Amino acid sequence: MTEDKVTGTLVLAVFTAVLSSFQFGYDIGVINAPQQVIITHYRHVLGVSLDDRKAIHNYALNSTEELPISPGDPTPVSWTEEETMTSASLITMFWSLSVSSFAVGGMIASFFGGLLGDKLGRIKALLVANILSLVGALLMGFSKLGPSHILIISGRGISGLYCGLISGLVPMYIGEIAPTTLRGAIGALHQLAVVTGILISQIVGLDFILGNHELWHILLGLSAVPAILQCLLLFFCPESPRYLYIKLDEEAKAKKSLKRLRGSDDVTKDISEMRKEREEGSNEKKVSIIQLFTSSSYRQPILVALMLHLAQQFSGINAIFYYSTSIFQTAGISQPVYATIGVGAVNTVFTAVSNKLPWMSYVSMTAIFLFVSFFEIGPGPIPWFMVAEFFSQGPRPAALAIAAFSNWTGNFIIALCFQYIVDFCGPYVFFLFAGVVLAFTLFTYFKVPETKGKSFEEIAAKFRKKRGSAATPKPAVEMEFLGPTETI
Repeated sequence: MTEDKVTGTLVLAVFTAVLSSFQFGYDIGVINAPQQVIITHYRHVLGVSLDDRKAIHNYALNSTEELPISPGDPTPVSWTEEETMTSASLITMFWSLSVSSFAVGGMIASFFGGLLGDKLGRIKALLVANILSLVGALLMGFSKLGPSHILIISGRGISGLYCGLISGLVPMYIGEIAPTTLRGAIGALHQLAVVTGILISQIVGLDFILGNHELWHILLGLSAVPAILQCLLLFFCPESPRYLYIKLDEEAKAKKSLKRLRGSDDVTKDISEMRKEREEGSNEKKVSIIQLFTSSSYRQPILVALMLHLAQQFSGINAIFYYSTSIFQTAGISQPVYATIGVGAVNTVFTAVSNKLPWMSYVSMTAIFLFVSFFEIGPGPIPWFMVAEFFSQGPRPAALAIAAFSNWTGNFIIALCFQYIVDFCGPYVFFLFAGVVLAFTLFTYFKVPETKGKSFEEIAAKFRKKRGSAATPKPAVEMEFLGPTETI
């Protein structure tokens, strides 16, 4: 069957699209490894003494380089306890903003990805979004030449805007161009590219590559490279046939795009499916975010979608992506930056006991790698494309927007609050995440329907059954609200 065929055009289009996902991951992880180097530069720019004992201690633990001391001031300056606390609070505030401003940008932009894609088309929307990526990368790339804390916070905020847009645009585009039988596998490539970007950022962030005092600003600005590459490749990618047919009513262009993607002149089945969706969509009004929660047809699917995204964030995964260097330092790893390279999350029990038994630090690191593997099988990729499977054309834009917003909100909460939670819970912090994951696991078992091999009508019927209304007839449009999907 032609729908199962993987063509060169499909590979090119998917690869090009997930370059945005790669940038997303790179921007998440790039701030982690060079943390102490950047903090030292902040201290220099802000005129905060490097003789703060706590700063020296933390720097020595996290870096193989010698601490820079001014030749003219070889003797440490005695600071009062109040001055030390004030300077530490100032640096902590700027560093927290450097990390969390990325999530703030994502929260804001997550509402506009679908709107931009519908207004300009998927390809042009990705091109426009890359302007934000380039601006953010340039600000961070030149941050060493000016007030670095302001430029980095601004640059990461703008990069967050870009990532907020593409977190909706990329799953939308690759879902619309994927053959039906491959939509799950191809949809998972978004998350795979994200974690690949995180991994690459941590590798090039090693102090002997780019994560040092001379090159850290280049490390931060390096996300401009995939942005430029994507801009060039997008000119060779076909527009989404679903966008062309359903949104613009340009059947000829949609057929041309499908023929390129499927490698066949026979695209009758795809066109018939899109025609059916358009007919159903024409009878279906746009649904607001409020209506998603007030309508009985949409309430359970949107709550399940939100819980899936919150489960992804509150598993503790981004606590490690943002803070793994300091966590591994606490766990007793002598060179935490190397452990950071392969890490995505932390295992509860081993983190709690790693301070007690020195050899357990390496067991902890191994457990973390296993945690990442299992995370990327399920909680990582699935929420991003499952949400689109739950909703048809009418409610889908609002559902994707609120789901992305919930994901970014969880991201922001973890980025901003993790250090405070650590101060309160100490080495037992991940017991809290374990409890949350257990609760989400039970929720998934009882409330999330299986979608593998199921038509959208069957998925809709499962939701109706779970809310106890399977026997109650609904108007045609409402009963078919999970008809053939536009995005996946």
